[in-house]
Amino acid sequence: MELLALSTRGDEILDTSLAKIGGKGLFVKELELALAEARADLAVHSAKDVPMELPAGFALGAILEREDPRDAFISNSFVGLDALPAGAVVGTSSLRREAQLRSRYPQLSVASLRGNLDTRLAKLDRGEHDAIILAAAGLKRLGLASRISSLLSLEQSLPAAGQGALAIEYRAERGDIAACLAALNHRASELAVRAERAVSRALGGSCQLPLAAYASVSGATIDLRGLVANPDGKSMIRSAVSGPSGTPEELGARLANELRAQGADRILAALL
Repeated sequence: MELLALSTRGDEILDTSLAKIGGKGLFVKELELALAEARADLAVHSAKDVPMELPAGFALGAILEREDPRDAFISNSFVGLDALPAGAVVGTSSLRREAQLRSRYPQLSVASLRGNLDTRLAKLDRGEHDAIILAAAGLKRLGLASRISSLLSLEQSLPAAGQGALAIEYRAERGDIAACLAALNHRASELAVRAERAVSRALGGSCQLPLAAYASVSGATIDLRGLVANPDGKSMIRSAVSGPSGTPEELGARLANELRAQGADRILAALL
């Protein structure tokens, strides 16, 4: 096996928010080009960065067993969000996190935070922020779990669709690759991610939309919750549904409809 290391535009453009430069798809386009040109046989992505609609001729062959999907609070002085004083600066690159922070902690100041994990942690260590919010999975995978001050509850910060999971993409014509990837697929993680992505797909989810979706699988049942919000956190809609694990896309569509019934369309119309 040979590893092909690629840098994406999402990695390279660090002075502008993802919402303004094209969204999370910027983290996968170069990898898909390598697949299309047969320079690579498969591409490994963070599932939360994979666009809801794949280009023609591409498919996801496996969802690996999910790491911790929660958001992590990192600070050198405070143990959690509830301990931060009014006016404290919290860094995040995510409109989803920003909306939930502003809604639940309006006394805090939310600042943009871009760059790889080392860059973001360095900004915290230089005192540019009192705390930062990152995905727990990335920190744990890179051996940086010791930097986590606390993990945010689902009530504090509902994760992005697919957060914590790795997705493997391949050219759909490659049946040989599909057969190999089948052995790597983690069924419960796959079902959860499919349900979450269905919510986001139905609502046109992107970096321009503060949208969260999280599913847990227990036996033959999926519990799915989601939210849609304005970036300022002043309007936020939440809902939750449960259903059979065999139909994750239908469950995701049902949750999207319930969010719409509560007024999600009004928020969407103002943002899109």
